[in-house]
Amino acid sequence: MSGKVTELESLLVPIVEALGYRCWGIEFLSQGRHSLLRVYIDHPDGVSVEACATISRQASAVLDVEDPISGDYTLEVSSPGMDRPLFTLEQFAAYVGEQAKIRLRVPYEGRRNFQGVIRGVEGDEVVLQVEDHEYLLPIDSIDKSNIIPRF
Repeated sequence: MSGKVTELESLLVPIVEALGYRCWGIEFLSQGRHSLLRVYIDHPDGVSVEACATISRQASAVLDVEDPISGDYTLEVSSPGMDRPLFTLEQFAAYVGEQAKIRLRVPYEGRRNFQGVIRGVEGDEVVLQVEDHEYLLPIDSIDKSNIIPRF
């Protein structure tokens, strides 16, 4: 996790939790002069558009004062959705048995993209079964991961 995301989490997680939600994760995508800050919030009863708007207003106020992002950026607040992204080892452990897509920052055994069943967590690695092979993927090398919804 980048230092910027850690800094943003320290500012935003308390806001989300104070409003009665859980901060599922934060993505910060620096795209030249314009960046994207995406905050995923979760709640056992679901997430309404009004909740996203309220958290967005509160977060914007704090970000304007603290000014952790140089340049222009877009703030998005949303629920994780059915294809929820996974950010932490605890989240991977909670979704054992589910199908997931994982993209690594650098190739492992010649590939960056994996799709398979989450088998568990060992130490700081995610165990992913792809067909008849199990991969141990270090959490720090995972760039992006999402649950594949079942219909």
